[in-house]
This record gives sequence, structure tokens and C-alpha cells, in this order.
Amino acid sequence: MNEGIRQVGTGRRVDGKVALVTGAARGQGRSHAIVLAREGAQVIAVDICQQIPSVRYPMSVPADLEETKRLVEQQGQRCLAIEADVRSAHQMEKAIADGIDEFGKIDILVINHGIAHMASWADTTEELWRDAIDTMLSGVWYSVRPAIPHMIENGGGSIIMISSTAGLKPVATATAYIAAKHGVLGLMRSLSAQLGEHWIRVNAVLPGNVLSPMVDNDYVLGHFAGGRPSAEIADAEFPAQTMNILPIPWVQPQDISNAVLFLASEEARYVTGIAMPVDAGMLNQPPGIPLIATEKIADLEQQHAQVGAG
Repeated sequence: MNEGIRQVGTGRRVDGKVALVTGAARGQGRSHAIVLAREGAQVIAVDICQQIPSVRYPMSVPADLEETKRLVEQQGQRCLAIEADVRSAHQMEKAIADGIDEFGKIDILVINHGIAHMASWADTTEELWRDAIDTMLSGVWYSVRPAIPHMIENGGGSIIMISSTAGLKPVATATAYIAAKHGVLGLMRSLSAQLGEHWIRVNAVLPGNVLSPMVDNDYVLGHFAGGRPSAEIADAEFPAQTMNILPIPWVQPQDISNAVLFLASEEARYVTGIAMPVDAGMLNQPPGIPLIATEKIADLEQQHAQVGAG
């Protein structure tokens, strides 16, 4: 191997690279695109930009993807914006081909797209199951498969899959989501084992709760708030914080992008096959009632006692 190709610490962290980001129209995907562009990458931004009927919160629209393109170009980098549905192998093959035609290569794949279905097994309909698995598992494969031969020919690359803490830990009311995110980690590990000889690194990032449009909506916030309709951020903050060790309810998209940037960069040149949590300690939360909940219960008991004494 020519060690000079993989030197660390020269210029911006992904200078001269081309990155394809799925789910790029808003939220985490937009953040990944902007951060990678800021650090020197040209960007292929892919998103469906339409509503999936089983999803009960507003999804992205074409104007969102255009805004991502504008923000990437504001970093001084070119951006090719492509509307494509990851559930379609044909559409993703074309998106990959169009990106290579435009920029000549793809060095970094960030498979970020996802949808949230908050449904127990009893409420998981055939449509909901199909949409979740097609989007968040089959859609990951369809996004990766067409790029692999090109990356092999190009001498390597970095594939980063956005799974979730739900890829390792169950959530009681997200049956299909959890199944898909567990599957992503299996796919990541399998591809890492197969593609290492070609200098293709395959890793995953596991976000905990992230304050993005996929969380910041009435539907998902309502589930955090115990099924309360028309819930607001304030209603969900305490329940979300009980899930974490660090005293915050959620992380920001930028925090996930920082992990993506590391895995995309030469700083991680020998890192492959890992699942990196960025979760405020969620996966390491000890069993039992969290400390913050214990303190809340004690406060409520004290208030109740004072009312009773009065």
C-alpha cells in the first residue's frame, strides 16, 4: 500500500472527496452534507422529497432538498441534488450513476435515511412493516450495492450507515423500526468483513434521541409524552432525559455529523466494522429507575405531602 495516499492531518479532513448522503433534505442528513462540505467534500444529496402514506408526520419536500443544496454550496462546494426513493433499486442505481457521471467518483457513502413508526406488534400493519423494512433495511442495501464495484475500482472508500441505539436495544412501541435498525448492523458487519481487502471501510453510527424533524413533530413527541395528543417539546423533555446518562433529553444533528466526519476521514483510516453510539449514554444506562426520575418522584411526593398538610 502507498502510505502517502492515507496520510492524516493534511488540509481539511475530507478535502477532494465526493460524498453521497441519503435523507439529505433536512435534519441529520442535511447536517452531514453541510459538515462534509465544510471539510472539503463535494456532495451528492439524495432524498425522496415526498410523503410515504404510513408515516404520520410531514416528510421532506423538494424545497427542503434545494435548501440543502444551497447550504452545501455556501460552503464553497458543488452539490448535485437528486430526488430518489431508496426503496427502489433502479432509482438508487441511477442516483449512484448520475453522481459518478457528475463528479467522476464517490469516496464516501452516508446512508442516513429513516422513518419513524411508533407501533407495537399489534398495531404493525402489513403496510407499515413493508414501508419500514423497505426504507430502512432494503433501502440501505439498494443505496450501497451499486456503489461497491465503483469503490473497489477506485481503490477504496468509507461507507457509514446510520443505525440507532434501537439497533442494539429494544423500544416497546417501535417494532418494525427496531427490526430494520438491527438489520442495518448485521449488513454493516457483513460488508465490513467482505470489503476490507479492497480498502473499503464500513461502519455504523448509533444515534440516541436526536432533535431533528423526525422527532420534533406531534406524532413522535406525543409518544415521548405518554400518548398525549399535540405534545410540544417541553412535554417530551423529561421523559427523553430519563433515557440518558448525561443530563440532556437529546443530542443535536451536528453531534451525529461529527461522528460521520470522523469515520469518513483519514483519522479513521484503520477503523472498520464498528457501531459507534452518539447517545448521551443511553446504551449504558444502568437498569432500574434513573436517578433523574427518582428525584422527580421525590419532588412530587414532597409536593403531595405539603398539599395534604395544608
